Amino acid sequence: MLWGPVSDHLGRRPISAVCLLILALSCIGLALVPTSAFWLLMLLRCLQAFGTASTTAIVLYRSIFWFLTICASVCVIMIILCVRLRRQSLRELTLHLRIQPETLPSIVDSGRSSTFLIYTPVIPIIGRKHAPESTTSTPSVPKPNIHRNPFRHFLNPDVSLMLAVNGMMFTVFYGVLVPLSSLFVTAYPFLNQTTVGACFLSIGGGTVFGSWSSGCILDSEYQRFKRKVEKEHTGSRRGIDINNEENFPLEKARLRLMPYYILCAAVICAGYGWCIERRVHIAIPLILQFMIGWLAIAVMNTTSTLNIDLVPGQSSSVTACNNLVRCSLASVLISTIQLIMNSIGVGWT
Repeated sequence: MLWGPVSDHLGRRPISAVCLLILALSCIGLALVPTSAFWLLMLLRCLQAFGTASTTAIVLYRSIFWFLTICASVCVIMIILCVRLRRQSLRELTLHLRIQPETLPSIVDSGRSSTFLIYTPVIPIIGRKHAPESTTSTPSVPKPNIHRNPFRHFLNPDVSLMLAVNGMMFTVFYGVLVPLSSLFVTAYPFLNQTTVGACFLSIGGGTVFGSWSSGCILDSEYQRFKRKVEKEHTGSRRGIDINNEENFPLEKARLRLMPYYILCAAVICAGYGWCIERRVHIAIPLILQFMIGWLAIAVMNTTSTLNIDLVPGQSSSVTACNNLVRCSLASVLISTIQLIMNSIGVGWT
């Protein structure tokens, strides 16, 4: 909730570098924390999450934090050395036709990208400084207000609904992910520490495939509805601007497949629970894990994309709201899921 509005005002590049630097430094502290100082471990974990909010901790070994230190440090160096700002039109930003290192128009248009060191790469490898001039004029982008309260997004019913759906699916995903090791060790005693760790590759592979496939489907669905709207208004005297929200069925373009995603995810989660309960062959829950990861990331990508479409120019702020909702919901389930399983069993849970 802090980094979102700040990056909407100062730009993505410097904030990304600062956050990853915080991650790297906190990982060094975590790797060196004495075993007797559990309070310090928790404090540094909070600082680590403050920097990135995307680190998933399954178990604590010191090597994990050294590994994260190296990865985060490499990302910081790459951002500082290689990422260049690129001028984009408003249409490119709102339609998400491409992903660029820095997408804050007010930074590029103000000239700060060429005068301030924090926006200038040492080795300009990634991105181009200037894009080809567009033949059509684009509306000016208002300068973001640093004092804009990101909590106001919760007053938008469309945004709030998408935040709720995203948060519940994120919670289901972590409800499957977090107890995985303890459930598999109990249900399949022949597994050792290494093979239990390998089981996480299934749900992880599902998220990788789901991220790629859902992105392709979102683009395809958008283009399909775009062609449909253009065809319906061909020959119209007044013409139509498909970039106008009033003229384009944005919610239908984004959400047409959502009911199928959610229904399939519910059925598969139920099947996964009862497979663990009945201790069926390990291949079956692993396959179901893959599908859960696939469907969960598809739902989360879809709702996140629509939320960004609904509030263009405030993508970081609405993403911050998204993280606040889904991490809060997931933390509640994660802290109680073992109690639920102990009371009603794995299948019903």
